[in-house]
Amino acid sequence: MRFKCTMGLRNTLIVMALLLSGAASLKSHAFFNETGELPCHFPNTQNLSLDELVIFWQDQNKLVLYELFKGQEKPNNVNPKYIGRTSFDQDSWTLRLHNVQIKDTGSYQCFIHHRRSQGLVSIHQMSSDLIVLANFSQPEIRLIANQTEKSNIINLTCSSIQGYPEPQRMYVSLNTTNSSSTYDAVMKKSQSNITELYNVSISVSFPIPPETNVTIFCALQLEPTKIILSQPYNIDAKSPVPSPPVPDHILWIAALLVTVVVSGMVFLTLKKRKKKQPGPSNECEIIKVEEKESEQTAKRVELQEPERSDEVQCDVNISKTASDNKSATDF
Repeated sequence: MRFKCTMGLRNTLIVMALLLSGAASLKSHAFFNETGELPCHFPNTQNLSLDELVIFWQDQNKLVLYELFKGQEKPNNVNPKYIGRTSFDQDSWTLRLHNVQIKDTGSYQCFIHHRRSQGLVSIHQMSSDLIVLANFSQPEIRLIANQTEKSNIINLTCSSIQGYPEPQRMYVSLNTTNSSSTYDAVMKKSQSNITELYNVSISVSFPIPPETNVTIFCALQLEPTKIILSQPYNIDAKSPVPSPPVPDHILWIAALLVTVVVSGMVFLTLKKRKKKQPGPSNECEIIKVEEKESEQTAKRVELQEPERSDEVQCDVNISKTASDNKSATDF
């Protein structure tokens, strides 16, 4: 009697172990608006036909996704949210869920019953977890133009849209030839009530070295080892600012002042020279006055030897004048 009880308990434990092993949950990933797979992995060691089986899947809320009763689909038992979205692969015992949405994330179970004379007997059960992902767009950098545009402070935003699940971090990386810096900011996020997808962005301000080329990246960190980078945003080194050109009117004024100063100096120099050296014309006038008073004086002046070259010239002129006057008197 004890032996029969021991055998019965042993068989019960083996059946429970098989059910638990069959019910082990598998993780399956699917992308938003694409197709996810819900495996059942039925070994079918007895080579049973579909006509002998009842197969169905249900979600974590006990809503039926698909039912196959003795080889025939039973859409009347399917929840409206899943109608037209499933297909059964008989070769792999897998149910495919099409047009996957974020709200489809969760646990699913498949059940297989064998129809016998005494009724339906559960022969296989399996659970799987469906994880729905949505790829974020490549982060985009946009420069903010404001009052600090001409300084060495740069203001920019970085954004990425239509992704799931929520990312862990978003930051900006600034790279030069000799250094690299990271700038964090509070990540702003919004989630659609319909698609449940996330839009995220950050706004940062930081100084950039004007004397070297700079490359900026925006990074979106989804997981510790999964990061999406933006296209590089390049800023060239600033050229030295040239001195502003001198206005034309200032050049003209400066030239005029120089001309006036030079002219004034030349005029003063000539004037000083005239005061030091009296001209011969004054001496000639004095001699002419004396010639009118007396012809004898004029003759003596003619016979006298001049002491300077200027007096010689004047004496010659006076002599000619006196001779002409004398000839006129004789006539």
